[in-house]
Amino acid sequence: MTNYPQLFSLQDKIAVVLGAASGIGQASAHALGAMGAYVMCADRDESGAQATAQQIIDGGGAAGWMQTDAASGESIAQLAARVLTERKRIDIAVATPALNIRKLIVDYTEDEFDQVVNLNLRGAFHFMRHFGRPMMKQGAGSMILCSSMRAVTIEPGLGIYAATKAGIEQMVKAFAAEVGSYGVRVNAVMPSIIETRLTEPLKERPEIYNTYAGHTVLNRWGQPSEVGAAVAFLASDAASYISGSSLAVDAGWTAIDGPPTGLTQTRPSA
Repeated sequence: MTNYPQLFSLQDKIAVVLGAASGIGQASAHALGAMGAYVMCADRDESGAQATAQQIIDGGGAAGWMQTDAASGESIAQLAARVLTERKRIDIAVATPALNIRKLIVDYTEDEFDQVVNLNLRGAFHFMRHFGRPMMKQGAGSMILCSSMRAVTIEPGLGIYAATKAGIEQMVKAFAAEVGSYGVRVNAVMPSIIETRLTEPLKERPEIYNTYAGHTVLNRWGQPSEVGAAVAFLASDAASYISGSSLAVDAGWTAIDGPPTGLTQTRPSA
């Protein structure tokens, strides 16, 4: 009989989370650590990465931290090399950092375009290469990147950000095809409105906050922990037959055409 609890366990796995200082990355690190993995917490914000690692340790888990620039291929390579030196293998690699400059395309400067693309898309490229190679060599591994519902649905001012998230989704599919024969899985999570530092400016405007909540079938924003749980699932053997997928963690936003309003909802009779 299949041991289902064991499938979800990450006991003795070695995980790396890039973007672990806050938001979805921090929640992902907490989830992986809670399920038994050793977690290397990496972020440009070293004190934030250290704080996340300490929280995991204080909770009875095992973790380390390292300052890493998610937009730098050299920095990502150093992160992978350190984990391999210290832990000898990498079972799980998660990347969540993202930048959004909310502007119409005609108002974007070239520097702003480069900032968004370099972190979101080029950073994902470096991440895949530097963590994909050791996983291919060891013949196993699970990589999870962070796309967005904006990969498939758009609003004015998000064109460049959305293009990078769609690019990540396509790279996930391509890389999954390239490394599948080596026993490596590659997936993405595709969140909608999650209460993080990136979305704080929107939360400060009640009319926008409520409008966005109304676009979901649950009529609320999501919490980072709800995405972190999805990351932990994709990292585990419970998802052993899932690769090349982008898992929507969006409360139904992308499943419906506009806000779920206009009909009177009644409970079914007994």
